[in-house]
Amino acid sequence: MNIEENLQRALQSYDLNSETLLKLYEHVLRPRRIEEKMLILLRQGKISKWFSGIGQEAIAVGLTLALHSDEYILPMHRNLGVFTSREIPLDRLFSQWQGKSNGFTKGRDRSFHFGTQDYKIVGMISHLGPQLGVADGIALAHKLSNEAKVTAVFTGEGGTSEGDFHEALNVASVWDLPVLFCIENNGYGLSTPTSEQYRCEHLADRAKGYGMESHIIDGNNILEVYTKLSTIAQSVRERSRPVLIEFKTFRMRGHEEASGVKYVPETLLGTWALRDPVTNFESYLIEKGLLTEALKHEIEDKIHQEIEQALQKVATEPAVSADLHTELNDVFAPVEFTQIKPGEATQQVRFIDAIQVGLRQSLERFANLVLMGQDVAAYGGVFKITEGFVEQFGSERIRNTPICESAIVETAMGLAINGYKAIVEMQFADFVSSGFNPIVNYLAKSYYRWGQPADVVIRMPCGAGVGAGPFHSQTNEAWFTHTAGLKVVYPAFPYDAKGLLAAAIEDQNPVLFFEHKALYRTITQEIPEDYYTLPLGKASVVQEGSKITLITYGAPVHWVIEVLNDHKDWSVELIDLRSLIPLDYNTIKASVAKTGKVLLVTEDVNFGSITADISAYIAEECFTYLDAPIKRLSSLDTPVPFAQLLENQYLAKRKLAEAIKALLAY
Repeated sequence: MNIEENLQRALQSYDLNSETLLKLYEHVLRPRRIEEKMLILLRQGKISKWFSGIGQEAIAVGLTLALHSDEYILPMHRNLGVFTSREIPLDRLFSQWQGKSNGFTKGRDRSFHFGTQDYKIVGMISHLGPQLGVADGIALAHKLSNEAKVTAVFTGEGGTSEGDFHEALNVASVWDLPVLFCIENNGYGLSTPTSEQYRCEHLADRAKGYGMESHIIDGNNILEVYTKLSTIAQSVRERSRPVLIEFKTFRMRGHEEASGVKYVPETLLGTWALRDPVTNFESYLIEKGLLTEALKHEIEDKIHQEIEQALQKVATEPAVSADLHTELNDVFAPVEFTQIKPGEATQQVRFIDAIQVGLRQSLERFANLVLMGQDVAAYGGVFKITEGFVEQFGSERIRNTPICESAIVETAMGLAINGYKAIVEMQFADFVSSGFNPIVNYLAKSYYRWGQPADVVIRMPCGAGVGAGPFHSQTNEAWFTHTAGLKVVYPAFPYDAKGLLAAAIEDQNPVLFFEHKALYRTITQEIPEDYYTLPLGKASVVQEGSKITLITYGAPVHWVIEVLNDHKDWSVELIDLRSLIPLDYNTIKASVAKTGKVLLVTEDVNFGSITADISAYIAEECFTYLDAPIKRLSSLDTPVPFAQLLENQYLAKRKLAEAIKALLAY
């Protein structure tokens, strides 16, 4: 029995009514015909790039039709059938691929790098792995809301080599999340064959390591895909759990068209051509007597007309306009900030207590707020900030996580997509490097790309001066101030910490919230007992002066206060930035105009710190006010050492008084 006969026999084994069979046929044919047209347009230069899914259509179509229309799907490059089976208007898809405004990203991203809440589709980013953890977050939101829904996420066999794959599956398994992890195993990661990607026989076998159920499905058999996934999805709705599904399939064209397929043996291409999911299903329907020549032509004509009409509509659509105001204002989701003022009752608290109270009051205020991190539940976090929270808010909202910063940031993004707010505690700010990719490439760009806010706050216990050494002492805010789409907040006082944290949580944009560990139990202040907010992007003039403008933030604010208390005759205007992005340029400019001299102080290393950018701004915008060169004071350009004498030598604090005195004398 040859390959085609084997597939035909497999198709015969499924008992579906004629209406369903013909529906599946039309849906699997549509992406094939669209792709064939797109390949022509690609050669004509009317689209810039194409990732062909020819040969894999049955997977995307079968899965999409097996799920409910209000269940999220996170597809990949070659899953056009997801978009067409969700019945997205073709003109919008074609506009997207031509970078026009009727698409989904205003011309800011291409191909399938977009999402749409209207159709419950969340597109991938080129880094592939992060969308797996995002699916965890979407599914977690459903679970928290007691909604019996499934989330499906795609990856390729190559993507299973990424750490995000392991992290996402592990989190989903530990938390019993209703996620279908779908691997399209088409034999090649670009040109790298599976023999060079992994050593297990089947990727589905990896599920055992996570205590997870798995299935292997013939990805070229539309009936097997549709029926098995319908059964699995319903089972997951009834008993929440993750399932790993490996689809055996093949792509008949290159990773993208420019790649070609020269690396694929001709015999292999020929073998899989005989297993074409569209032509074999068509033959089966003809043999079954359901698809007559007349009906076939009717369906073909209908799809052809849809494609041509959509293309004609897009052809008359003007190119996307390059409007500077729109571009700059779409980096962040709009925030209508209304300052909430507290009552008169106050209490003396430490910096760490202000953070704790701010978190508790926000959790009380927002029932959809979830806090996640390592050891944050019963243990209360390594700094005991969340101690008692799990008793008050429950383990569903105060969630201990595995050690997997990347997947938890991604989970937070998924929660935001599905109507929740999330706080992620990095145990130490240094550990954020393990979650760097989803922060700078997913959270930061999500709203700009397709209008989806990333309602996530990442708490960052940071800073030196506590003898913690190179891996627990960094103040790494400059890693993030460079990335458009992230807000960065860095308070120095309990009052500011509480009010800014509340505002950061209310803000629907991603916020990196830095908390200096050395301030936790050393700085106290009288602050309001009630909930209140302070605006992000507004600096504080801690002390007025006329001779020097000293600009800083975080722990160095207190270094400066200590020095100035010993030198009452120095007329220094001390500005605490509080917020690094957005930055309060107006307060900076007004102070420089007043004093004519500037000293910028940071605990960070000198090269590449945010003080360099502020210095450049002052040089460009305030030059005529200056009576002396702009001076910067920073820590040594080395990692943070452990021994006290070495750490004291490292920190800029030891040179502060001398730097102020020298600038006063200039």
